[in-house]
Amino acid sequence: MSKPRSLDKSTKEDVSFIDRQPDQLTNQSVGQAEPEVPTGSDCVIAQQSSTQNINALPVDVLPPRLQEIINEANICLGFPKDYLAGAMLTAMAAVIGNTHTAEIMPGWKEYAILFTALVGSPGTNKSHPLSFAMQPLIDFDAEQAAIFNEAMKRYEAAMELPPKDRAAKGYDTNPIEPKRVRFTMQDVTPEAVHRILSENRRGLVLVSDELAGWFKNFNRYNNGSESEFWMSVFNHKAAMSDRKSSQSGVFIRNPFLCVIGTIQPKVLTELAAGNRNANGFMERILYVFPSVQSKVRWNRERKSPSFDIAAAWREILSRLIGIVPAVDSCGEIIPEDVPFSPEALDRLFSWQNEVTDRCNAEGSDTLTSIASKLEIYAVRFSLLLALADRACGDEKKLIDADIVERAIRLTEYFRVTAAKVQGIVSEDALTELQLAVLSELPGTFTTAEGVAIAAKCGMSERSFKRFIKDRKGVLFVHSAHGNYTKL
Repeated sequence: MSKPRSLDKSTKEDVSFIDRQPDQLTNQSVGQAEPEVPTGSDCVIAQQSSTQNINALPVDVLPPRLQEIINEANICLGFPKDYLAGAMLTAMAAVIGNTHTAEIMPGWKEYAILFTALVGSPGTNKSHPLSFAMQPLIDFDAEQAAIFNEAMKRYEAAMELPPKDRAAKGYDTNPIEPKRVRFTMQDVTPEAVHRILSENRRGLVLVSDELAGWFKNFNRYNNGSESEFWMSVFNHKAAMSDRKSSQSGVFIRNPFLCVIGTIQPKVLTELAAGNRNANGFMERILYVFPSVQSKVRWNRERKSPSFDIAAAWREILSRLIGIVPAVDSCGEIIPEDVPFSPEALDRLFSWQNEVTDRCNAEGSDTLTSIASKLEIYAVRFSLLLALADRACGDEKKLIDADIVERAIRLTEYFRVTAAKVQGIVSEDALTELQLAVLSELPGTFTTAEGVAIAAKCGMSERSFKRFIKDRKGVLFVHSAHGNYTKL
């Protein structure tokens, strides 16, 4: 059994992805470097406010170095912070892959699998932050593709010779067909997804600039079973493919696959089609949905970044790529568990109980379904933030209460955006009167204020109270007794 190599700040090797021998079982190249990441004064940033705008992704939960990159990209390149932070989280999750887990209860382990949708109107600058975050992985894949092509040429040359003549020509007598090591997939068929996953056991991310193309393929090939496959992948369950076009079935024992892409709000109703809003599929997606949805203006006065933000981001990802996990006799990765401190578990369990009590009191199936998936994400965020901290120079080897608190804040942001998406999806079912009342209601209102506004629109008090009760957790949040916030 091989032993793992973990993050080590003292390692100072060349970080170039080239000139490494690939390991198809772990998405690794032997001898891969772990670059030095700035720490201490190099990572100091201004102290963040303790108050959180629930409509903005809390960038301050990320390590200081990542905050610096995001802030510079926002100021100098006009990248919306929410989109870049969401894309960075997904890129880091994909690289971590099957190498680490977090155990919340005996036998219940979570991997950092994220399904992420960058939601925004046309012109809101979604694609550029996504491309920036994924570029180091694209570069890695390009270099591994070059290695693969050379290996394939050598393999084909060997196979053209009789076995007895291969050794004399410098080839193995029984050469093994090379497999392409990669972290990213783009426009692929379901069958190709299974094959690529089987060849890259560490993990992958499906990157789709237009996320609509991903879910529109669900029913193209096999009448809905593709949706079931993706829900199984989300849960890190073994996957199997026995398609007629395959010479043999493909079995994936530990599939790790993240998804990220952009989508316009008006297309969300298509995402909810085909029973996907009833079977829990939509609740498995993290919606990065900034409250400001305006086209970004060009600005000739923008300054250049004060440091090379692309190189800084590449260094952080390189440290995560540099993790070489242990593997068993079958070539499967043996994940390293990152333990929770007792205080961290206390906080996480307390938060979950509070949310559960609120769900039970509200009686909203939608709110409860969202909460159930976000509980899973809270554990995954805890793992992801712990490893992100390590990649930025932190020495902690466990998930402490501070990391859990940051993970909870991140989770609460996605609770708001999930409810916001459900509000958009459910608008088709609203009556004209309900739509009129909804448009007249301010961002926050009391029950009495809402009743008065509804009356002006022609809706009775009884109908209005039933309306806000039925749409609680979807269109409205009950922020305090008699007070509501519109999503």
